[in-house]
Amino acid sequence: MLKKSNGGMYVKVETRSIEYVPENERHGKARDLFPIWFGANMNITTLVSGALPIMLGLNLFWSIVAIIIGALIGAIFMASHSVQGPRLGIPQMIQSRAQFGVIGAIIPLFLVMFIYLGFFASNTLLAAQTIGDILPIGQTWNIIFIGAICFVVALYGYDLIHKVQKWFSAASLVLFLIMTVIVFLLPVPAEQWVSSEFNLSAFLLSVSIAVTWQLSYAPYVADYSRYLPTNTPPKQTFWYSYSGTVIGAVWMMALGAVLTIAIPNFADNTGGNLAGLFGSFAIIMFVLIIFGQLAINVFNLYGAFMSSITTIEPFFKFRVTPKVRFAFLLVITIVATGLCILGQGNFLDFFLNFIFFMSYFLIPWTSINLVDYYVLRSGEYSVKDIFDLNGKYGKVNWIASFAFVASIVVEIPFVNASFYVGPIANLLDGADLAWAVGLFLPAALYYFPMKRKLSRSDAPLEANVLGGMNEVEEV
Repeated sequence: MLKKSNGGMYVKVETRSIEYVPENERHGKARDLFPIWFGANMNITTLVSGALPIMLGLNLFWSIVAIIIGALIGAIFMASHSVQGPRLGIPQMIQSRAQFGVIGAIIPLFLVMFIYLGFFASNTLLAAQTIGDILPIGQTWNIIFIGAICFVVALYGYDLIHKVQKWFSAASLVLFLIMTVIVFLLPVPAEQWVSSEFNLSAFLLSVSIAVTWQLSYAPYVADYSRYLPTNTPPKQTFWYSYSGTVIGAVWMMALGAVLTIAIPNFADNTGGNLAGLFGSFAIIMFVLIIFGQLAINVFNLYGAFMSSITTIEPFFKFRVTPKVRFAFLLVITIVATGLCILGQGNFLDFFLNFIFFMSYFLIPWTSINLVDYYVLRSGEYSVKDIFDLNGKYGKVNWIASFAFVASIVVEIPFVNASFYVGPIANLLDGADLAWAVGLFLPAALYYFPMKRKLSRSDAPLEANVLGGMNEVEEV
């Protein structure tokens, strides 16, 4: 936490982990979420993802249209998760216990851990490459250096992350406004802006990339709104999260698409090519690029920490003291940094493979979570039972588990990734509609049997969200 001392500020390690945040510790405004999610997108990993539609064969006009449509769609689900934070006061992934059961939730948690590690690796590789452009240090040492800084910020937690993101968002806004003017003065062939050259399969695949980018925040979006007061208006929570992530993502992806056309081999050294546009002031952009990669990587470490605690907690009850927090984060950082060192090589191929692989597992979880929260239970949960192995949500909810696994299986024929193209994707000339299947199918598979199960229950549909809070303040 950040606290005042003799008129100044000092930083203290966050004392909460996965447990409920009581009302007397709630603070902040919904508007604080805008810089969090705007800043989360102001990095060169987002920029690289904007290059993918161009690499798939779209021109600039259709690439930017696909980016906008995908961001607008995907952010609906992302921001809907953000609303859950103030209402429930617990991290995002532990909420999955209400759908999957206390033990059953380990299935999506385990998969989400790979998402965190994969994004940590991709962000770190880009940052290490950028550091290598300005300092004569080997890439492996750059990776270790980045991991160490991210570890320290993630260790101090929620308030420091919010504070860092506010400063970073302000700096990003100024420098990327200047960058945008520079980029749109670069020579770009006129045919890149015409609407006549349209490839449906590449367009749908590009929309899928932008949708998936937004959905990639779903496993940890409520982590950064859970300290807001319970009476924070849900509409404000939604729109500040939504606008921040859409504006940041569309801006960066569009720049990435333009730069891929304007600068030959731009993706081979994204950071160096971007900073080079500032000429003698390149060092300023280098610093911002590196800082942006560090900032988003903190999210991944912080989320991995929450998920690992959530996975272990049902079997071993323990208090997350600063020492325990230090130990968990250190192990996670070592593993993530080690994977990054081993994964050095062709970054863009790795990222393209990863972003699609991730979406096939993540999207069905999002669908089940949101249908349960908004349609079946109207946001009313017993937080006490979320932490109780023998509570009302049970050990395993087979309805959710079946819907989740079955949806992933059904997605396979629709997949179009560099490592596999499904038969239906082939019939559609390469169009990837797996994300749409992953949103709508699990919603139906979960909603109807779960509605019957809840209607047969003798107990009221749900306890009030504040019921029994005193019993869950310590886990």
